[in-house]
Amino acid sequence: MKKAIIYLIEFLAIQLIGGFAVDQLWKLFGGDCADKAVQLITTASVTSVLTIVLFLATRAAEVSPRWLRTRPWAVLSWSVIAALGTILPSSWLVEQMPDLPNIVEQEFDMILQNRWGYLAVGLLAPLSEELVLRGAVLRSLLRSSHLSPWGAIALSAVFFALVHFNPAQMPHAFIIGLLLGWMYYRTGSILPGVAFHWVNNTVAYVMYNIYPDPDMELIDLFGNQRTELAAVFFSLLILLPAIYQLHLRQRHADEA
Repeated sequence: MKKAIIYLIEFLAIQLIGGFAVDQLWKLFGGDCADKAVQLITTASVTSVLTIVLFLATRAAEVSPRWLRTRPWAVLSWSVIAALGTILPSSWLVEQMPDLPNIVEQEFDMILQNRWGYLAVGLLAPLSEELVLRGAVLRSLLRSSHLSPWGAIALSAVFFALVHFNPAQMPHAFIIGLLLGWMYYRTGSILPGVAFHWVNNTVAYVMYNIYPDPDMELIDLFGNQRTELAAVFFSLLILLPAIYQLHLRQRHADEA
């Protein structure tokens, strides 16, 4: 537990210190308001790269090719399918909850509107967050004698929600965090989670650029409640079999 908290603090420190350093360098070399989106993307990308480098260099998170050598292509494929099936049901559940403040909406919009935003949101964020939240934090929690496996998974999902720093994103992040934690627990690898996380963020990026209205809800997308619920039900027909297949196929490298 103690190590997990330390890893979480280190991750947050990298975000704060790295963000401050990029901001100061940006001011020093003449960045202006017109480049705000590029500055945000640069900050997010630099802090993600720093996170990856530092957590690997200090071995806070260990990455091994052993699981990949088991040729887990079916698990990775079902991870992608599960991610696609999760989006609508999770969004629907979040919409049933009370509205939460979206305190980084403007900054998030700037990133998603820029083509380079995909580098930060779609590629680097999934890798850095999985490396830390699953590869370091959850790995430590699973070793705790005070927590059951599902207790560790649930706590890591709470941490995953909190590090988004945005109440509006936290319910969805918690739900996804439970699935990502379960996938790591079953495989001992961050790769299924990276694949899942990549699909989730990629769909968010694509959907934002197709429908750039942050206040749009599912019923606006599908036109009426019946079509909306049908779409959610159809997504469940994708998600539930995918989770079942993952349940059958996920293995640690030692068990393969």
